[in-house]
Amino acid sequence: MTYSAITPRPISAALGAEIDGVDLSKDLPDAVIAEIRRALLEYLVIFFRDQDITPEQHLAFARRFGDLVAYPMVKGLDDYPEIVPVLKLEHETVNFGGIWHSDTTYLAEPPLGAILVARELPPTGGDTLFANMYMAYDSLSEDMKEKLSRLTAINTSAKAHVAKSREGRQQDMDDVPEPLIAEHPAVRTHPETGRRVFYVNLGHTVGFKDMSEEESGPLLEDLFAHQQQEQFTCRFQWAPGSIAFWDNRCTQHFPFNDYHGYRRELHRVTLAGDRPV
Repeated sequence: MTYSAITPRPISAALGAEIDGVDLSKDLPDAVIAEIRRALLEYLVIFFRDQDITPEQHLAFARRFGDLVAYPMVKGLDDYPEIVPVLKLEHETVNFGGIWHSDTTYLAEPPLGAILVARELPPTGGDTLFANMYMAYDSLSEDMKEKLSRLTAINTSAKAHVAKSREGRQQDMDDVPEPLIAEHPAVRTHPETGRRVFYVNLGHTVGFKDMSEEESGPLLEDLFAHQQQEQFTCRFQWAPGSIAFWDNRCTQHFPFNDYHGYRRELHRVTLAGDRPV
């Protein structure tokens, strides 16, 4: 693909590109937004460096790509409820979302994606890995692809490790939601590219419909290990002014927890998605 308004620079063979030539604090022309969306579909996660944007500009940029939705498990900022702080404080040892996952697949309509802005960073550490679920699916055997195509995955918000990672952020919530559960195809079709994509994840998938725990458990463990292989990933090193925008329908991500004793705060806005098929 060729671009005229932006300059994508791939950061790995699997996925990910840094986008040059754009200032996200501006009201960008439709043609530039169209190229950014095209880059998102091509590279699955895109990154912007040296951006200085306000919360209002963060929200305005996100709205160019669709409707915004609240994150159900953590309260947003008081003045900007659609912006969720992804926060780890100096005394905490567990980081928010610190496990391989796709966002909120326990919802009937999981998000299209999210836009994450760095606000405060530790001096070192806190990188994020992203993984390409098209590539993970394409590398499966034909027999496994056929098996997964017949399976429905059960996803929950209450899986132990990821639920624990939210505890520090739920203290200010008046009403913590009851566990949410949704069933989705283990292999979905991306609504914009038409490509088949692996759609189970370690953070939220607990089993398969009409299969016992003894049957589904070993299969899930093998699938999770397959998804996390290095050749499917890219690694992003955050810096002041960094922004990440990922397609949640075909990626997973994992934030490193290697900066104990320091505060790290990023602000996330979530884009509405659709029901996986």
